[in-house]
Amino acid sequence: MDFWGFLSQNPAFFLIAVGCLGLVVGSFLNVVILRLPVMLENRWRHECQQFLGQAPQDSQERFDLMTPASHCPHCGHRIGAWENIPLLSWLLLRGRCRVCGNPISLRYPLIESLTAVFSVMVAWNFGVSAQTLWALVLTWNLIALTMIDIDHQLLPDAITLPLLWLGLLLSLPQTFTDPQSSILGAVAGYMILWSVYQLFRLITGKEGMGYGDFKLLAAFGAWLGWQMLPLIILLSSLVGAIAGICMILLRGRDRSLPIPFGPYLAVAGWIALLWGRDLIHWYLQLSKLG
Repeated sequence: MDFWGFLSQNPAFFLIAVGCLGLVVGSFLNVVILRLPVMLENRWRHECQQFLGQAPQDSQERFDLMTPASHCPHCGHRIGAWENIPLLSWLLLRGRCRVCGNPISLRYPLIESLTAVFSVMVAWNFGVSAQTLWALVLTWNLIALTMIDIDHQLLPDAITLPLLWLGLLLSLPQTFTDPQSSILGAVAGYMILWSVYQLFRLITGKEGMGYGDFKLLAAFGAWLGWQMLPLIILLSSLVGAIAGICMILLRGRDRSLPIPFGPYLAVAGWIALLWGRDLIHWYLQLSKLG
């Protein structure tokens, strides 16, 4: 029996392995969410300085996803390997730095745990298949995009554009959809939100969303085909409306403050990835009964 056959015959082991992998990936996503926006800002600043003919003013110290090593933001203590075990280290340290005793943000274990849970849900839905592998890649990227957009109102091209191209490539073996549906989905996904953006700006003189939203919906169109776009738009609008109303009512959020649309789009696209066809089938059956 080969490795894939072993996983197929042992679904519990498969799900546990995917969950553990999700914890590890979640730990890395914490780094991406924290550092990628800073890396982009540093690059944009450097490019602006070059364009203006100014001498670079940034620190010459290397800053990327690998360097510097993880450290406590309060005392600078370098986090050792045993202190960086996903979820387990946070529990053993009781959520505090071993040296200075300051609290470690609950956000880190939450993202690790959510990544593990969502990864298991993907594996449960698709089983031992190529679809699981690529659906995990999409899921992990959506988690990073969601948190970055919440923090910075930014959906980086460094994530959205590779997802778009990857979705188009995956249509060749028809992993989730066929090439024609994928190409049409990518074009339609971008143009739908771009048209809404232009119309909103024409009417109000304001920008209702960013170009990252166009690219993310285009990526979903490439991955899942144009047939899923109406469902994704409907779900994202519904989730966004409910979340926006709750934030205004419960937290007194200023109605003039922008609410990022990317997280709602990511949630809707992920739901469509796992259960989109079932939801569409259920709706069609319901409409026949009506």
